[in-house]
Amino acid sequence: MKEELIVSGKHLPDIYPVLHLWHWEISLYLFLGGLAGGILFFAAYFYITGKEKEMPTTVKWATIIAPLALAIGLSSLLYDLHHKLYFWRLFTTVRFTSPMSWGAWTLMIIFPLSLIWIGTYMKEMFPNWNWKFKFLNDFEALAIKYRLSIAWLMMALSIILAVYTGILLSAFNARPLWNTSILGPLFLVSGFSTGLAAIMWLSNDEHERKVLSRIDIFFILTELFLIVHLFMGFMAGTAVKLEAFHLFMGGAFTISFWVFVVLLGLIFPVTLEILELKGFHIPKWVPPLLILFGGLMFRFVMVDAGQITRFLY
Repeated sequence: MKEELIVSGKHLPDIYPVLHLWHWEISLYLFLGGLAGGILFFAAYFYITGKEKEMPTTVKWATIIAPLALAIGLSSLLYDLHHKLYFWRLFTTVRFTSPMSWGAWTLMIIFPLSLIWIGTYMKEMFPNWNWKFKFLNDFEALAIKYRLSIAWLMMALSIILAVYTGILLSAFNARPLWNTSILGPLFLVSGFSTGLAAIMWLSNDEHERKVLSRIDIFFILTELFLIVHLFMGFMAGTAVKLEAFHLFMGGAFTISFWVFVVLLGLIFPVTLEILELKGFHIPKWVPPLLILFGGLMFRFVMVDAGQITRFLY
């Protein structure tokens, strides 16, 4: 007879004490969701504020990226699922206390909404464009008529989409690194910054890029502020919070976080953006590329590190 000594009531393979369920698919999904949210937010914002002609790339061209990013992100999420044929069940239930329910319904609305938004500008972006069916022309005219209402709805949903990517993690009470109220605003700000970076990379208008760069500087500084307070909260917390803190201060994620995320993904590009606004010649693709790289690395680091941290009883 084999005897076993049970020292904990928890026996959950791949979940306790260390999570081994979320891999690159989830990190990519969180990054692309925040990116799409940022792009759609600023497209709607500048349309609502009457700056459509001043910011053509932001309002029109860059929005093409959003549904593509969402499609790739959702595909990676579907690939990660073990029971792929049952994904539709997320859309048969509404649970206001579930971040996944919020995310599923937000994505279900904002994805077609982004396609409608692009459709209202197809004839402006491509002068030879012509819808083959009459009902599509009628629908386009209706969408253009209510474009302002669509912009307001899209802006609200883009905020929910970007902040949800952080709240999805913070809802895991058993993971000390994720279980913080700062994670939602941090992912929101980071998503908006990566959205701005993608737009700046596409834009060839100097005025538009300067406007976006000024906004992006604010978001990057805010992101640095939130990161500092995130770690201050860990330092003032319990032993498990300190354990999460030490992963980034001499632990396995020290270099990947402070070098790839903070230095190369935030401090370096914001310095270049400030220098560019002061008249120095900076290749236009460098700051956006670094911001996008930093945003992607941030998701990978947070997802991987968060699965290691745990509460011990």
